[in-house]
Amino acid sequence: MTLPQWLSIATLAGMMALFVWGRFRYDVTAIIALLAALLFGIVKPKDAFAGFSDDIVIIVGSALVMSAAVQRSGIIETAIGFVSKRITRIRSQLLLLTASVGVASALVKNVGALAMLMPAAVQMAKKNDTSPSVYLMPMSFASLLGGLMTLVGTSPNVIVSKVREDMTGQPFGMFDYFPTGLGLLVVGLIFLRFGYRLLPRDRRAAATMGDALNISDYVTEATVSEGSQAIGETIAEFVERHEQQVDIVSLLRGGMQGTVHPNVHLREGDLLLLSGEPDALERAIARDQLSLAGHDPESDRRDAVGVIEAVVKSESAMVGRTAGRLLLRERFGINLIAVARSGERLTRRLGHIVLRAGDVLVLQGPLDILPQRLGQLGALPLAERSIRLGVSKRGWLPIIILAAAMIATATGVVPVAVAFFAAAGLVVVTGALPVGEAYEAVEWPILIMLGALIPVSGTLQSTGASDIIATQLAHTATLMPPWGAVALILVTAMAVTPFLNNAATVLVMAPIAAVFAHDLGYRPEAFLIATAIGAGCDFLTPIGHQCNTLVLGPGGYRFGDYARLGAPLSLLVLCVGTPLILWSWPL
Repeated sequence: MTLPQWLSIATLAGMMALFVWGRFRYDVTAIIALLAALLFGIVKPKDAFAGFSDDIVIIVGSALVMSAAVQRSGIIETAIGFVSKRITRIRSQLLLLTASVGVASALVKNVGALAMLMPAAVQMAKKNDTSPSVYLMPMSFASLLGGLMTLVGTSPNVIVSKVREDMTGQPFGMFDYFPTGLGLLVVGLIFLRFGYRLLPRDRRAAATMGDALNISDYVTEATVSEGSQAIGETIAEFVERHEQQVDIVSLLRGGMQGTVHPNVHLREGDLLLLSGEPDALERAIARDQLSLAGHDPESDRRDAVGVIEAVVKSESAMVGRTAGRLLLRERFGINLIAVARSGERLTRRLGHIVLRAGDVLVLQGPLDILPQRLGQLGALPLAERSIRLGVSKRGWLPIIILAAAMIATATGVVPVAVAFFAAAGLVVVTGALPVGEAYEAVEWPILIMLGALIPVSGTLQSTGASDIIATQLAHTATLMPPWGAVALILVTAMAVTPFLNNAATVLVMAPIAAVFAHDLGYRPEAFLIATAIGAGCDFLTPIGHQCNTLVLGPGGYRFGDYARLGAPLSLLVLCVGTPLILWSWPL
């Protein structure tokens, strides 16, 4: 081996060691690897930043924006909420949730699909008086399997498509992954419906600050807007439709306070004082297109406006004063969105509530001044809240735009990067997703990692190191049947991805798999698909994929819990995935 080849392998080995060590975040580790490659001379300065202009970065970033737009539309949560009312058994609910997140993961990036449906899972768990851990890990695994079905479902699919294009001039199409991905999803759903019993039943999420303060209900003001589903409903029908998780404690019409009688019909322009848990209030405001009182509609188009939860300290100047007298917007430039009080149900309008020490407030304002304003008011920040203050009334628009982008790429009208970049731009231009939320949806560390690692992983090919590694693997596989060679690549990718980010795994493994196939005299497609599946199926740890990390806290899981359910699922993917790959992509 030549010195550049040794340096390339040493750089990647050092990068893997840093990933395993965990001292630096994965994007910082990728930057360190790029700097090392520049220092060693295996990446030339003119090529150092070529990765940031790669189509992979554009596709992943655009897919994240589209995921946020679909999530904000509320369409999927509404559909799940409608169906879940008719399903009460835990195993049936589990199948509904895992199937829904699996299908959604084929349309949007899997981590976005999981984030959309997690609130529904937590809500079901509360109704059944069971732990969310029953649902969340199976949902995470189903999202990983569902992401295997399309090009944009997960980052590994995007990367292997680019590798195939570099080798053969033909990338994978939008639905080339569908036969293998669908088969694995169906088998996985069947396993998860029964296999969830392998999880410990005593897992509980860590108590939140709201739990510690014994906060049961917030109160907030909202106006019935034009086109709202609530128009014409009685108060009783409104409460029943929201499963009695949201209550109307006061109604103001034409400036006059009306009687809160179950048979009173709601009208456009009615001001409602709503009471309920934050998530329930968020769902009611989103689904019924209610307008929060005091909320500036233009704020959704400002990049630096956010929402934060804060508790009133005993020495606060707000204690003993009403929210209305404080003139928060006029004097401090912030809005009061909701108030909660431990052990007490508030029934007065927000502006008339006399604040006490320990009250929890939800405040909205420019993020650059919120910390300073909280200090002036004597409030202690608890956490940012995800209450939707500007839910789009164009609910179906992101779905239509996404469908158009997928059809355009599937039919070959435009390249994938162009189609999804245009789709991401359209959801922002049409107002389906505010600019600020679009930037927040992009996981910049992932894009930085991809941009930095593309030239680093490219040194395997430029120095010839991938040829040597693949040749050694090919010698090992010469005595194996064809299915054994495919299984070897699949197992290798599955073994590496718990220690690397899944995208990093594919960037390293895909060139090796392609040369490996060439040395054995096979077409590369089956081996590239095996690499993508192996990298996308990390069921063993909470750190190899963002979906697994996302459910770690809410599910109250421990590190070893993932292997209890994930090890048999990994074996199932290997046994079922290998013949599916060979059937779809003959060697």
